[in-house]
Amino acid sequence: MSQPSLSLVDTDPAELVVDAIVIGLHSQPDEGGALLPAAGAESIAAAFDGKLTSTLALLGASGAPGEVTKLATLGTIAAPLIVAVGLGDEPSGSAPEREKLRRGTGAAVRALAGSATVALALPVPDDQDAPGVLRAILEGALLGGYRFAGYKTKAQPRRRDPVAALQVHVPDAADAAAGAEVTRAEIVGRSVRLARDWVNMAPNELRPPQFADAVVAAVQGTGLQVEVLGLEELRSAGYGGIVAVGQGSEAPPRLVKITYVPEGVSSPKKVALVGKGITFDTGGISIKPTAGMWEMKSDMAGAAAIGGAMLAIAALKPPVAVSGYLAMAENMPSGSSYRPGDVITMFNGKRVEVFNTDAEGRMVLGDAIARACADGAEYVFEVSTLTGGQVVALGKRIAGLMGSADAVELIRAAGDRVGEPAWPMPLPDEVRKGMESDIADICQTNNAMDRAGHMLQGGVFLREFVADGVEWAHIDIAGPGYNAGEAHGHWTKGGTGVPVRTLLQAVEDLT
Repeated sequence: MSQPSLSLVDTDPAELVVDAIVIGLHSQPDEGGALLPAAGAESIAAAFDGKLTSTLALLGASGAPGEVTKLATLGTIAAPLIVAVGLGDEPSGSAPEREKLRRGTGAAVRALAGSATVALALPVPDDQDAPGVLRAILEGALLGGYRFAGYKTKAQPRRRDPVAALQVHVPDAADAAAGAEVTRAEIVGRSVRLARDWVNMAPNELRPPQFADAVVAAVQGTGLQVEVLGLEELRSAGYGGIVAVGQGSEAPPRLVKITYVPEGVSSPKKVALVGKGITFDTGGISIKPTAGMWEMKSDMAGAAAIGGAMLAIAALKPPVAVSGYLAMAENMPSGSSYRPGDVITMFNGKRVEVFNTDAEGRMVLGDAIARACADGAEYVFEVSTLTGGQVVALGKRIAGLMGSADAVELIRAAGDRVGEPAWPMPLPDEVRKGMESDIADICQTNNAMDRAGHMLQGGVFLREFVADGVEWAHIDIAGPGYNAGEAHGHWTKGGTGVPVRTLLQAVEDLT
């Protein structure tokens, strides 16, 4: 569905003629749990003669982060409905806590589906913190209000359309920095929403050839260069991992390279973004259990994030050369599938002994990483729904992060800034020792099929395909790449678009 329009206003929030207005609400533990309207809602609170917070409390509001409470205004202000979103304790510093604002705004806008026009009267300071705070609010609004169009053939009477237009109250609507944040949010919002759309598509609608075609169509007119390698080109060029994984499906694999070259920049830094694009993962010959297998349509979330990030980069135009590599395959069992026991020659010439065909992501990524290094990348940031071990270790909201020290710190810091946390993990020598092969250069998994350190095994394997001197980070998003549960904050159910915003921030931090 289309993204809502954004505009800035500095009119008194109590006088805004909209369907609903969103305000923030703080809890005050030191005051016996009393509620406090957040900055931005002063005129609205005044219109209620001091009874706003007590009325909200009667409706069950506590100010807890992300809590949404609706209150009919009955003509007290111009908008007929107030939506108070909890922002937790009142911040002790000058700047509101940005992630609470991002998540709270997302929850509030999603709760207002069915409203045509919504105003946000949330705490945007009139100081140097204003752009960052405004960015959090804008991103939360655009991402929290996302909905996948889906495939229903009949209208759903109780399913209300997402908010169509958003007005954001700021101290000065003509401020150039605030206007720039709106432009940026529109670019980032479209990119994340497209990544989510791709992840949410039915797997029969987005097999590798269709996925490649969709990416090619998306980059048209952006100035990005695109190269697509089909099965025969992959085979003749020695992409053994991608070919092996994809050969069991009637839908052949693809490797899509997207290139952004900054104009007027001499000797720019060279960054490669690599994404796992397994459009469906049955496990192949090592077939997965039936329960939950349908979620394996999301096994291409890494490639979707890379595609989204590249589109945003083309629009934001950082002075960094960036190439995206989307390794696409469908992992299916058939008479032509690759097998446990096979030895596969990868793009960089290394030979891999296969133990488990369900460890297919590292096979396609090894080839793509090696290609990125061969193309001269100085930094490689790779994203994949790689291991169930990531979910076991870190849960469903924090990505696993491995690689060289500087690249890992760059990604960690970028993720913290945008609210997409990732936790650095080690790559122990003993894990590599457990992947020694008697007949090849490395085993694809632990040679005893031991799942101890499962997430780390993936990182150790991928390190084999990173050229010397290249800074690299492996981001395992097996948990945060797809939200199978209920919507919360700015995450809706389904694809999350993680870590598009982290990658953008990291690229910008390299400038």
